[in-house]
Amino acid sequence: MKQKEVPQDKSNLESLNFRELCYAVDENGEYTTENSTGWDPKTIALDNAIKDIEERTALAKQKVLNDETSPVEYYMELHKMDLGILASYVGLWQWRVKRHFKPAVFNKLNNSTLQKYADVFDISIDELKHIENRPCK
Repeated sequence: MKQKEVPQDKSNLESLNFRELCYAVDENGEYTTENSTGWDPKTIALDNAIKDIEERTALAKQKVLNDETSPVEYYMELHKMDLGILASYVGLWQWRVKRHFKPAVFNKLNNSTLQKYADVFDISIDELKHIENRPCK
């Protein structure tokens, strides 16, 4: 696209004074960079992705409150992680992390394992165990 055609649509990130660097062709036919404030299709996709994450986080929180899953799953969703990423951060096999989603298993975890999760989520062990008052972001 030409330098003058780089989209400057409104986006949620514009309020943060965020600019995206795009490649464009200048008047001499050379590649150059140009800042963009946004592009409607990308903004719609980003908004949909954020909405999906918020819904998954709210669902995970409700499952924790209903004792259907452990807070590990809630915090994983809250921090926009998947099972593989979380497992690599805590240094455990994915099957073990998934097993920790079971409330009965989670309640028997030792402080060392709980601390690994707390460190990854940048919270205390107490916050990890009690999410009742934690708002969904």
